[in-house]
Amino acid sequence: MFKFFFRKKREAIAQQEKAEAAVKYLIVGLGNMGPDYDGTRHNVGFDVVDYIAAKHKVEFEDLRYGFVGRFKHKGRIYVLVKPNTYMNRSGQAIRYWLQKEKLSIEHLMVILDDLNLNFGRVRIKTKGGAGGHNGLKNIEELLATNQYPRLRIGIGDQYSKGRQVDFVLGKWSKEEEELLPKIIKHAAGAVLSFGAIGLARTMNQFNKKGFQLPKKEDPSPSEDDKS
Repeated sequence: MFKFFFRKKREAIAQQEKAEAAVKYLIVGLGNMGPDYDGTRHNVGFDVVDYIAAKHKVEFEDLRYGFVGRFKHKGRIYVLVKPNTYMNRSGQAIRYWLQKEKLSIEHLMVILDDLNLNFGRVRIKTKGGAGGHNGLKNIEELLATNQYPRLRIGIGDQYSKGRQVDFVLGKWSKEEEELLPKIIKHAAGAVLSFGAIGLARTMNQFNKKGFQLPKKEDPSPSEDDKS
C-alpha cells in the first residue's frame, strides 16, 4: 500500500517537473563580477539580464556559480543567471544550471558581446563558433557542443593593433552610451520572445533591426582650404 502511494507520488512529481521544463528557459548573461567591470563593453550580457530583472522585479540570490533569479511571463518561467565565475569560466555556471533546472540545451539563451558585429547590431543564432570569445570557448568545451542559442550584441572593433583587451574591457564612449539603452531594450525583448514564440520566429523578428551611431559630419572647408 505504501509502496503504491510513494510510487504515485514520485510519478506525479516527475510529471510536474516535465511540464515545468517544457515552459522554462535558462537565460545567461555573460560578464565579469566586480565594480571594475561595471559599464564595460564585455559586460553587456549582464546589462541585458539586469534590465530584464528590473522590469519584472526579480531579486537575485547569490547561489552556486552565480547570481540567480526567476520570474513568470505569459505562462513561461525564465531563470536568469549572471555567472560569478568570471568570463573565462562561464561554462561552469551554464552546465550546472542546465542540470539543476533539468533543461535541454534548446532552452538555453546566452547573451554576450561580439567584436565581429558592428556596434548596435543584435543577432540571434542557433549555433556557431567562439569567434575568439573566451566565454564561448569555455561553454563549448564544457557542454561539448557549440549548438546552443546565443544572442550576440555588437560592440564593434574600433581599436588599435594590440589594444583589443583594453577595448573590450573599456567603458562605452559617450555616443555609445546614448544609444545603449535602446539596444539593451531590444535585446531584452528578444529574450522574452524566445520563450514566448520560439527561436525561429524570434530570429525573423529581431535580427532585422539594428541601431547605428549618428554619422559624424565632415567640417565645412574653410576659405583657406579652398584656396
